[in-house]
Amino acid sequence: MDTAFVALVVIVVVALAFDYTNGFHDAANAIAVAVSTKALTPRIALALAAVMNLVGALLSTEVAKTVGAGIIDPPEGGGGLEIVFAALIGAITWNMITWYFGLPSSSSHALIGGLVGAALAAAHTVQWGGVLDKVVIPMVLSPLVGFGLGYLFMLLILWTFRSANVTRANRGFRYAQIASSATMALGHGLQDAQKTMGIITLALFTAGEIDTFEVPLWVVLAAALAISAGTYAGGFRIMRTMGRRIIQLTPAGGFAAQTVASGVMVTTATVFAVPVSTTHITTTSIMGVGSTRRLSAVRWGVAGNIVVAWVVTLPAAGAVAALAYLVTHLVVG
Repeated sequence: MDTAFVALVVIVVVALAFDYTNGFHDAANAIAVAVSTKALTPRIALALAAVMNLVGALLSTEVAKTVGAGIIDPPEGGGGLEIVFAALIGAITWNMITWYFGLPSSSSHALIGGLVGAALAAAHTVQWGGVLDKVVIPMVLSPLVGFGLGYLFMLLILWTFRSANVTRANRGFRYAQIASSATMALGHGLQDAQKTMGIITLALFTAGEIDTFEVPLWVVLAAALAISAGTYAGGFRIMRTMGRRIIQLTPAGGFAAQTVASGVMVTTATVFAVPVSTTHITTTSIMGVGSTRRLSAVRWGVAGNIVVAWVVTLPAAGAVAALAYLVTHLVVG
């Protein structure tokens, strides 16, 4: 069997493994709030998130094209496959480290950091303009938008329901959280599943299996199923951090945070086609909602640890990917 074809198959399998880890690593983004407010049980929430992740992954491929062709120049030949493989190793390694410590870091930025790190190690061209416009600027702006809109939307809810019966209102918001959780998972599928689609398509293009950078249907289906399976496998360590350790939300607060986060995710995927971090947006939306009580209501120490993980993700995943490239190139070469 052709060596290049075997390498391509290995990369596709590793990419789907990354997609799976992305599912259980980021499952908390969609459902932690609903579980913490007792709107949904963990298993029902995970099943809902898995189904809606699948639906979201099937709706668009624009973010996939951005990740696959807008971060580094599509490489050619066996050396190009080594870059893609190393990028995946870097992303998966960082995902597993942050999952172990219960830190909701960004799988998206781990993958992009892996691409950049592997490309630099291979002396391959990085599209720094694309990294700035499609990664760094959205990485900074999207959490700020999530925090600000979360704060304002929660104020609006508090004012609108200021005279409502608390028990009845909480019951209503728990029902509303089922819809907001579903929308969150839809946005997660629109964003995170597409990043794996982009990587697999990049590998296919590099190997000469496709002539244009269009995502094949089988790639869409495989990535959608992998992230859904990973989501259903759970992510209880990170769910605990997202749902309780940052701030204990009310049902109204949970609904507000999820509605804002899902709105930002869907808009960035469909309108701007940029790969934003679902983790960043969800966390800052929760913090914005919590700040409407008082700033001290948010556990800023926990939030600070999360921010550190965000900042470190790109270079850490890039460093692991660079090392993986050098080892792979040494073994293959």
